[in-house]
Amino acid sequence: MIEMQDAELLRDYVTSGSDAAFADLVDRYVDFVYSTARRQVGNAQLAEEVAQVVFSLLARKAVGLVDLPSLAGWLYRATCFTAAKTLRTERRRRHHEQEAATMNQDNATEDEIWERLSPMLDDALKQLKEQDRLAVLLMFFQKKPMREVGETLGVSEAAAKMRVSRAVERLREFFSKRGVAVGASGLAAVLSANVVQAAPIGLSAAISTGAALSGAAIHQAGTIGLTKTLAMATLQKTLVAATIVAAVGTGIYEARRIAHLEEGIQSLQQQQAPLTAQVGQLRRQRDDTTRQLATLQQENEQLRRDTAEFGKLRGEVARLRNDSHELAKLKAAAIQKGSDPTELALNSWLDRARQLKRLPEKMPDKMIPELQLLTEDDWLQMCKDPLRHLGKEVNLNEDSTARLVFSHVRMKAKEKFAGMLSKALHGYTDANSGQLPADVLQLKPYFESGVDETTLRRYEILQTGKIEDVTNADVIILAEKTPIDSQYDTRLVLGKNWSRIDNNVEAYSGENPTPRESKPLEK
Repeated sequence: MIEMQDAELLRDYVTSGSDAAFADLVDRYVDFVYSTARRQVGNAQLAEEVAQVVFSLLARKAVGLVDLPSLAGWLYRATCFTAAKTLRTERRRRHHEQEAATMNQDNATEDEIWERLSPMLDDALKQLKEQDRLAVLLMFFQKKPMREVGETLGVSEAAAKMRVSRAVERLREFFSKRGVAVGASGLAAVLSANVVQAAPIGLSAAISTGAALSGAAIHQAGTIGLTKTLAMATLQKTLVAATIVAAVGTGIYEARRIAHLEEGIQSLQQQQAPLTAQVGQLRRQRDDTTRQLATLQQENEQLRRDTAEFGKLRGEVARLRNDSHELAKLKAAAIQKGSDPTELALNSWLDRARQLKRLPEKMPDKMIPELQLLTEDDWLQMCKDPLRHLGKEVNLNEDSTARLVFSHVRMKAKEKFAGMLSKALHGYTDANSGQLPADVLQLKPYFESGVDETTLRRYEILQTGKIEDVTNADVIILAEKTPIDSQYDTRLVLGKNWSRIDNNVEAYSGENPTPRESKPLEK
């Protein structure tokens, strides 16, 4: 059955005097008007009087309201005006009774937020624009779906949703300024659950009859006013008696219904017991699975570190083999020349070290501060092998050759700095609940030995957030910013559990370069 609009019912009442149409309007809005009045006057009896006055006023002014798409806005304003007028009349005489009624309302909600914002709700609604207030009234007071709200306002469903959201946000701001902190979604839930309260039994019938009589009086002479008043008084007494009888019958019905509900609750509790046991078992299984997963993750992490260490050891073995072959060659050459092979090897070694140390002086524009980390032993370790390129002894006087060798020196310095940087990164995350730094300078206090800001400023943070959120093993967390030598340079990058030196300048463009060496991070 299609529900008639407010304008159609009101027009039917005005043109044909249809009491049924007016009764439908009363049934539709009596809870809304009563709840609004009760919030403002704080007294059930006064709220009933306000509701009767408002609907009587609607009957008298019906002719001028037939063009309204919805009566919610007009009824709300009329209720607020009538309630304010009633309060001014009754305030002195019923002040203490009103406080007691407010504190002991039968249907008062137990929700703390509703109790705090309920006295201020109507003041908040008055602050809204007319269209925003009408949207709130239709959505929360009349429980209209968003589609009907949009149709009533003459906008699309999406626009109506935005208007309701905006109005709720303004209400939230109003309450927040007055000490009631509640989120927009929480406020919407509170309004939906509590804003409309059921009117007393029989009030709708009493209002319909009284308002209909009041509307009919429009077409009668003014001399019958006193007769109508006396008739209304008698009618109200009759309705009060009927209401009491209905209330008693309702109480008996409610008692029987409560007994049935209690039996249903007991039955549900009995059915819930095995379900509770199943839930407990599932939770234990979930905890066991979580522990097993954590153990497997630890084993996988250890296996990854062992694999990286194995690659490092394999490189060391190859280097030692080369050293052995070179030493054998030097001994053979020394025997042929009749010289001490150890002395020849040592002199060659020291000469190569001196050549490497002169590179920063020769190319100061290609220096990096990480070179300060190289010790004498580091320089000598780099000179164990003869300086060769393409199978020939290198000539460091050639610019391209010197740049290539100096790139190798810088790479060794960055490899040494990588271990210090990884320890500082883990030290920072351990001290900050797993949070990654937003700036590389935040790592400075976590270096075991002093590192100046010039060194740190050569690097940048590429990943922020929590370190445990970095689930992709290939994600780069920290890396060198720019190359020193655009042709021969390498790039240091660090991940969650690894570090590597990329061997081409294209690594600075964000592509996936071929790693020269990969090492696990050290905590």
